[in-house]
Amino acid sequence: MPQEDFYDTDISEPRGISFDFKGFLFKVLGLWKLIILSVVVALTIAYFINVRKENIYRLSSLVSVESEQNPFFTANTSISFNWGGTSGKVGKIMTTVNTRSHNEKVVDSLQYYMNYLKEGKYRKVDIYKRSPFVVTIDKTKGQLLGQLGIRFTSATTFELFTEFLSETKNVQRYSDKVKFDVNVPLGPFTKTYKVGEVINLPFFNGVISPRDGKVIAPDTVFFIQFLNFDSVVNQYKNAVKISAYATSTSVLSLSLVGKDKAKIVDYLNSTTAILSRSELEKKNLYATNTIKFIDSSLNAVNTDLKGVVSEMNAFRKQNKVFDIDLEITDLSSRLQVLDGEKEAAKTKINYLNSLERYLSTKTDYTKIAAPTSVGIEERNILTSVSKISALAIERQSLEYTQREGSPVFKDIDRQITAEKNVLLETLSATKATLGIQINTLSRKIAQLESELGGLPEDQQQFLKIQRKMDMSQQAYDVYLAKRSEAAIVKAANVSDISAIDEAKDVGDVPIGPNTTLNYMMALMGGFFVPIFLIFIIFLLDHNIRSSDEIEKLSSIPILGLLGKYNYKNNLVVYEKPKSPIAESFRAIRSSMQFILKRNGATEGGRTIMITSSVSGEGKTFTSINMATVYALSGKKTILLGLDLRKPKIFGDFEITNEKGIVNYLIGDSTFEDVVFNTHIENLDIVPSGPIPPNPSELLMGDHMKHLIERLRGEYDMIILDTPPLGLVTDALELTQYADASIFMVRLDYTKKGMLSLINAKYKAGEVKNISFVLNFYKHKTRHNYGYGYGYGYGYGYGVYGDSYHEKEANNSVWSRIKRLFKRV
Repeated sequence: MPQEDFYDTDISEPRGISFDFKGFLFKVLGLWKLIILSVVVALTIAYFINVRKENIYRLSSLVSVESEQNPFFTANTSISFNWGGTSGKVGKIMTTVNTRSHNEKVVDSLQYYMNYLKEGKYRKVDIYKRSPFVVTIDKTKGQLLGQLGIRFTSATTFELFTEFLSETKNVQRYSDKVKFDVNVPLGPFTKTYKVGEVINLPFFNGVISPRDGKVIAPDTVFFIQFLNFDSVVNQYKNAVKISAYATSTSVLSLSLVGKDKAKIVDYLNSTTAILSRSELEKKNLYATNTIKFIDSSLNAVNTDLKGVVSEMNAFRKQNKVFDIDLEITDLSSRLQVLDGEKEAAKTKINYLNSLERYLSTKTDYTKIAAPTSVGIEERNILTSVSKISALAIERQSLEYTQREGSPVFKDIDRQITAEKNVLLETLSATKATLGIQINTLSRKIAQLESELGGLPEDQQQFLKIQRKMDMSQQAYDVYLAKRSEAAIVKAANVSDISAIDEAKDVGDVPIGPNTTLNYMMALMGGFFVPIFLIFIIFLLDHNIRSSDEIEKLSSIPILGLLGKYNYKNNLVVYEKPKSPIAESFRAIRSSMQFILKRNGATEGGRTIMITSSVSGEGKTFTSINMATVYALSGKKTILLGLDLRKPKIFGDFEITNEKGIVNYLIGDSTFEDVVFNTHIENLDIVPSGPIPPNPSELLMGDHMKHLIERLRGEYDMIILDTPPLGLVTDALELTQYADASIFMVRLDYTKKGMLSLINAKYKAGEVKNISFVLNFYKHKTRHNYGYGYGYGYGYGYGVYGDSYHEKEANNSVWSRIKRLFKRV
């Protein structure tokens, strides 16, 4: 833009603060080495994680759940069973697989609480069935919860070793899963045993024997590890996954993830086997209860039959055998049939009375015998008993997975109660019918017996004994047939759960660790984590980093730019007139001419005040070199050291600070006593002098006003080196004498909040004709990208040291690292 417009006094408000994406991007690009280092470190960590992690496998098996597999369960079979549909069983099986009780059976059967270990490259690895020996433990005694070392000294001997750090150790008895403490010898423990020898120690009880087909190599070391039984069960309980296979409602898929494929195979197959066995035991429960009932009835009938046979034998010994005529034989046969029917009815009533008492007094309905075992064929009774038994077994199964009081139990109990009430009503009606039947049979028997009343006493006695013997034999034959039928049904029973596809190691590739994913995560983490940290630091950064930020934060124009330059003192323009930094000051001098001309400061001495927000921003450095650049151009120039609190300018000109402007202002010295001619032509300097107790009051006095008026008549340029505006008010007292003011902003040092201070004073009119000069400017870096003004040239080359507060840069490796993080 044209310089005249740029320095127009009607300056618009600052644009406000928004996220400087371009600045952030250049900051990231400037720290590319740090990002590359972070990515390399992350990939290295991922590599070591990948090579150290064990492979993880997933194996599965398929299980079929059928509603009925026994061919004897038909409508013609007298012993009936009703177990519900397939869907109900599937739900129970899916629940059972993840129960604690089921997994306890599997873990206990496989002894997965005991591991066989061998030292690997990075860790001890589980060798399971690959170990050359087998440990047979005594489950009734305690085993150490931890590791025991086994060092084979030969094929027949080994050393059992470990080290105890305390005098007591925790052991577990796996027969009842009880844990307790035992006393152990403190320190290293080593003892030699023979292979196959029984070992009885407080912390280990068992036998170590060679595995079939394996050879034990001497000088090999192995470890056995005993784990907490409950922890192992909980681990597998949560690891086994079961789900419906595809769209089938009766096929389930079992899967397990682990590090040893052989262990996974055994666990899945044992799970199926135990499920099948448990289901068969539940399925046989009805038949088993029926057989027990029939056996008890057979024993009673057998006892009666033996008694009757003995009675018949005794009668025949005492009496001769009589010939019974055909008519008497026919009556006897008819009586025998009626007696059999009456006895069968009594048996049914006895069963029904027993069943009624059982239903009224018991809560466990899993032990009900089949009604058909006594010849009861009423479908209502058979159906009700079957339903009650099935519901009772289902409730028993759910006790492992549900808490008492669960809504599931309440629903089952409600169904059992409803079915039981129906059954009790049916039993009462059936007993009444059987009672009528017994009374009818009793009358018929009494009528036939009256027809036999005319026979001799001994013949009547013979017929009575014969009738009892025939009845007992008939009852015995019926019960024996029923027992045989129930035994056949039980023997032919098969589990409704069977393996369709057993788990098997067929060379499955591992599913983990996912090395590619780990590398990708490391790459992303290594890249984005430092960028995120840079972003946070960038947001929390309160220092001014670029000229663009100044434009956003303030409407005060930027007069010029000063790059970094490393030199022994502040006289850079005089001693290095061709340096880039000298060109920068000449550019500022040229730009200042426009301000002074616009303000009408064309006649007499023109005054330029140089200030800053805080110390260390290059105010004194700029004052000295601005005075020098005007003096070298032929302007008679004087530099006043008005920073009365922290004098600095005298050192570079090799003069003392014993007398200065303070002495003049207090009337202690004349102006000629405090002004010094320098070795630079046309440049005079007035140092600050001794530090006064009241610097602000001195600068406000009339002596200062008279001094400025005098200097305007004697000098072309008057440069005022003032205190920092952000720390004290001294500089504000001097603005009345300044034709133009320069406010120093040091990039990467000046705080953004300091600009709000000068903005407020500028808006209130306390400071006028003020411009920014940017110090430590770096052209087109990650902070200042593409910033260009027509008057700014010759900057951005080299480094100059702030001689009044900074030291020479240290180029050691550690210093470079510290500077790198300081830049962040």
